[in-house]
Amino acid sequence: MLFDREEIEAAQRTVYAAMPPTPQYAWPLLSTRLGATVWVKHENHTPVGAFKIRGGLTYFEMLARQQPTVRHVISATRGNHGQSVGFAARRHGLAATIVVPHGNSVEKNASMRALGVTLIEHGNDFQEASEHAGMLATRDGLHRVPSFHRDLVRGVATAYVEFFDALRDTPPDVLFVPIGLGSGFAAAAVARAHCGVSTQIIGVVSSHATAYRDSFKAGRMMEAPVSTRLADGMACRTPVPEALQVIQREADDVIAVSDDEVAEAMRALFIDTHNVAEGAGAAALAAALQQQDRWRGKTVGIALTGGNVDTGMFAGVLAS
Repeated sequence: MLFDREEIEAAQRTVYAAMPPTPQYAWPLLSTRLGATVWVKHENHTPVGAFKIRGGLTYFEMLARQQPTVRHVISATRGNHGQSVGFAARRHGLAATIVVPHGNSVEKNASMRALGVTLIEHGNDFQEASEHAGMLATRDGLHRVPSFHRDLVRGVATAYVEFFDALRDTPPDVLFVPIGLGSGFAAAAVARAHCGVSTQIIGVVSSHATAYRDSFKAGRMMEAPVSTRLADGMACRTPVPEALQVIQREADDVIAVSDDEVAEAMRALFIDTHNVAEGAGAAALAAALQQQDRWRGKTVGIALTGGNVDTGMFAGVLAS
């Protein structure tokens, strides 16, 4: 998946019309904890608290140009993609319906409703919610916003272009990126090529949702059950074929982190940086901690991809 300079610059114009670039900081306590220079890309600082907003903005800008008659969109999510769709739809004056599985994050649901989204709860996991969204799109003639798409990746790539440009003089040796459905990882790979850096990119999945890691290791599509309690943003049962192709071609490795490791990383981020991370948002640090000995003395990048965690869950993580 390649983009020319004009496509990336167009994505930057679209994104920056709605939000400023997010910061990247090397927090001293975090670097001490890992024994490495650790740069955190703070995508928890966007207007919806997660990186997904960038893809929504570029997707809807494309939609407005190519299909100006669309007035109502639908999609499925565990939360951050739905907020991205709601945010961008509202900017373009479109109605948006979002399908989430039962038991979804209460506070992510509330955030989507606050953006004007019509929320429907259906199914026991993302896959069932996604299938229901597809049925409703066909039945009601709605435009379905996919969870992985070239223009979503193009928008998200602006985050990692910011990151690599900011560290151009001392590019990190490695960047850890969590994998949900794959747009974040694909975007990091796009930015690496765009910026011409040699940073290794390691994908991170939940050890309670290993479909992408299993598929990466096997070299073919494989499904896996989902049982993660903390990392709903990585709760993928079935890989997206296009995303898997990018991961197989561009990933230096794909590793898995447990809910316990994610919880420890959530605590570490709060203690060392006073930032709140949701489970998927802390997964990159969990992976860096797991591989601490390998990267000691090096420069490590981690993507804090979102901070949208329910209050009760976060309180439990801090207290445990």
